[in-house]
Amino acid sequence: MKIHILESADQSGLEAAREGARLINAAIAVKGEARIVLSTGASQFEFLKHFVKMDVAWDKVEMFHLDEYVGLPETHPASFRKYLKERFLQYVDVRKYWLVDGEGNLNEALDQLNEEISKAPIDVALIGIGENAHIAFNDPPADFDDERPFKIVELSDTCKMQQVGEGWFATVEDVPKQAISMSVQQILKSLNVISVVPRQAKAQAIRDTLQNRVDVNVPATVMKTHANWSLYLDKHSSSLVYEWC
Repeated sequence: MKIHILESADQSGLEAAREGARLINAAIAVKGEARIVLSTGASQFEFLKHFVKMDVAWDKVEMFHLDEYVGLPETHPASFRKYLKERFLQYVDVRKYWLVDGEGNLNEALDQLNEEISKAPIDVALIGIGENAHIAFNDPPADFDDERPFKIVELSDTCKMQQVGEGWFATVEDVPKQAISMSVQQILKSLNVISVVPRQAKAQAIRDTLQNRVDVNVPATVMKTHANWSLYLDKHSSSLVYEWC
């Protein structure tokens, strides 16, 4: 585990983008291609702003993403497909991408995602951490043992409240009850994981993640078992770390 504490969310996003680009280019140099996973949400704004400007052979990159709400149309402001098209795909021309579709036949969508992501390792995964320490939509108590790459999960009330707090939905009742999410096991299979977690709202989750042993009730603690996990914080999200260090 490597922890990087920067002054601001912008600096944290920039340094994480540089490291992500370095790892992708290293994979391309060895294999001729790279496979990546991207996360979404307000915490990734600064990272993606810088990431799309990095010197990367994007035409050799295949992209997956972490999760999507069940039943939410792509036109909705909270749609993660919409998010990635607007903040990533319109700026870079990747070789191939797989967006999680929570509409239509969910079994077919899951089968295709699980087949495609299982074809080769993920070189670089960008995995955010939620206010309740979830990774992807694996809310506490998270299932650390499920081997399915993607699955349907129930969203907790704390997760829904975060989505409202970030302005994606007007009320908790508006947040879908389910999502398609990458599993914990699939995340851990990634060769390199980068977590960009800025802002004060994430400070308690960061403290809980770093202070506690691996615990299903603090899902992000499992990331400490990954050999190549880099955590990028700003002065706000790291503000409670010093209380116990």
